[in-house]
Amino acid sequence: MTAIAHSDVLIIGAGISGISSAFHLQKHAPQASFEILERRDSIGGTWNLFKYPGIRSDSDMYTLGFSFRPWRDAKAIADAPSIMNYLHDAVRDGKLDKKIHFGKKVVEAKWSSADGKWFVTIEDGASGETEMRSCKFLHSCAGYYNYDKGYQPDFPGVENFKGPFVHPQFWPEDLDYSGKKVVVIGSGATAVTLVPAMAETAEHVTMLQRSPTYIVSRPSEDAFANITRKYLPARLAYGLTRWKNVLLGRFFFWLCRTRPDYVKRRLLEELPAQLPAGYDIEKHLTPTYNPWDQRVCLAPDGDFFSAICDGKAAIATDHIEAIKENGVQLKSGNFLEADIIVSATGLDLNFLGNIEVTVDNEPVEPANLLNYKGMMYSGIPNLVASFGYTNASWTLRCDLTSKYLCRLVNYMQRKNLSRVMPTPDMSQVEYEPLLDFSSGYVVRKSAELPKQGSIKPWVMYQNYIADIFLTRFSALQDGALKFTK
Repeated sequence: MTAIAHSDVLIIGAGISGISSAFHLQKHAPQASFEILERRDSIGGTWNLFKYPGIRSDSDMYTLGFSFRPWRDAKAIADAPSIMNYLHDAVRDGKLDKKIHFGKKVVEAKWSSADGKWFVTIEDGASGETEMRSCKFLHSCAGYYNYDKGYQPDFPGVENFKGPFVHPQFWPEDLDYSGKKVVVIGSGATAVTLVPAMAETAEHVTMLQRSPTYIVSRPSEDAFANITRKYLPARLAYGLTRWKNVLLGRFFFWLCRTRPDYVKRRLLEELPAQLPAGYDIEKHLTPTYNPWDQRVCLAPDGDFFSAICDGKAAIATDHIEAIKENGVQLKSGNFLEADIIVSATGLDLNFLGNIEVTVDNEPVEPANLLNYKGMMYSGIPNLVASFGYTNASWTLRCDLTSKYLCRLVNYMQRKNLSRVMPTPDMSQVEYEPLLDFSSGYVVRKSAELPKQGSIKPWVMYQNYIADIFLTRFSALQDGALKFTK
């Protein structure tokens, strides 16, 4: 019988979260063996998958970058190629290349209490054959959305459209939009990125939205970062900028929660100077919800507003009645001509990359799970999952999760423990939605996702500073985690 390859930790995914996990394990738990399984043929996750025009970060790279690797480029809001270069350099300098196995899709993970380990079924992307590996710990860095499909509403008449109908998650490499009329359906971060990028060469781009989104203009470069990097060592300059941005971001979020009317007024007061005289800000750019009830969209250097001022882009606030062969018929009676339609309608959220998970042959139902400290789930042993913030950079949370995993691995090895599992006292805890966020992609899937609890450690704080104390300085033996020899 062929022996099954075994690792102390199996990391699923070689994006930002997976690279963070590998680096921290290598440094802080050097006795633990680990491997990374990546279903695609490259590292990068989101930054390798999405290829649409203008794709960039909507968080600053001083917080989206790793805690252990300074971001050295001048631009704080970086495009995908620059981010990919940064990730490749991190993998190369960290000597992680040989730890990554490409074309390996995890399809099933079975926990066996009798064996004290996970048995993971892996499908080879090239041959279609399956293999099995085992591990003591499973670290899911597969993200939170479905790589195989995006969210796509069923627009009436879409089959009649004669031109390309494109979802940004699956952007055709040969799509030529120069000199074309484009309609982008949606008003989230992807649409706000696409519109000015496509407007550079398209004849005209219209962003069609049902309701407005908060869009703010900020410089693409961080003056503080560039000055400190000039006069201070790179790591010190990076650390100062990182904490400056963490604190400013936290203050802004706190202000949105405590004084939403004031923040809303200030955000809207910035708009008239960036738009043509008489522009209907109330109709097109004044949301009905409070700031940070949904994510605030970023326009680096005001590129979105510049495209409107130049007459290359416009916003249409309306509802779709039907897609016609040459455009979009709106319920108001207006018609938008289109050679190309881009459906920037969002992501399809899922749990652990749609892996089938069983614990002692019992299937795991995600909706019945309770989140523990934003990284583990009730009833699932020896599993840690990276899930970033909705109100701050993804990597801030992932770095904390990776360090916490190292603490667990080291502690359990010292104590000769084989299993750890979050186990709530349900007489004390009430179920609440995992994310306090009203964005459509979250609301659509909320019932299918795990929940958070009403008291700690079952609460997902969305607060980096609080999470530092929760993950780095709190006791592992807290009564909620049950350890077994």
